Amino acid sequence: MTKRANAKYKIDRRLGENLWGRPKSPHNSRQTPPGQHGARRKGKLSDFGTQLRAKQKLKGYYGNISERQFRKYYDEARRRPGDTGENMVGILERRLDAIVYRAKFAPTVFASRQLVNHGHVAVNGRRVTIPSYLCKPGDKIELRQKAREMALVLEALELPERDTPDYVDVDRAKMAATFVRVPVLGDVPYQVHMEPNLVVEYYSR
Repeated sequence: MTKRANAKYKIDRRLGENLWGRPKSPHNSRQTPPGQHGARRKGKLSDFGTQLRAKQKLKGYYGNISERQFRKYYDEARRRPGDTGENMVGILERRLDAIVYRAKFAPTVFASRQLVNHGHVAVNGRRVTIPSYLCKPGDKIELRQKAREMALVLEALELPERDTPDYVDVDRAKMAATFVRVPVLGDVPYQVHMEPNLVVEYYSR
């Protein structure tokens, strides 16, 4: 499993974009790739390179998703009717840690994953400790009592840099959210341009 908890913003510099729109991102001050020769490592990407970058960007956005699990999401999206790229985004947004992040119960996708792992989140009244748990429309996600008083959660709710999308209905007084529906690509408030169609091309080579 990928471990990016201690250096989560390195991916921003590697991909050349501020993935989450965070003020702390090193991309805000150094817009060159990491490494001694980063400033000189620029060139036109091949079709494969463009597809690979789109895959790395989408996978990296959701935190510690392994390549194996990400490929499973693609396979599941391909089996479903409709556009495979749209299906893939819908599956990723159904992840419990993604919904906790969208509800602004955590400042980053990494923090939301940790909240779930530590047992601070319940789905329909039952504690769930699996960040990749896929929620269904109508599911109620709520923070357990101890988490409602955590400084990290209270600060996240006040973050000005992102809004809650309309497919997650949040009750801030109860620290609860309802997953209203599975979103399509245009509904998801990505801070950068995502190209799931290129991810599909990458895996279907």
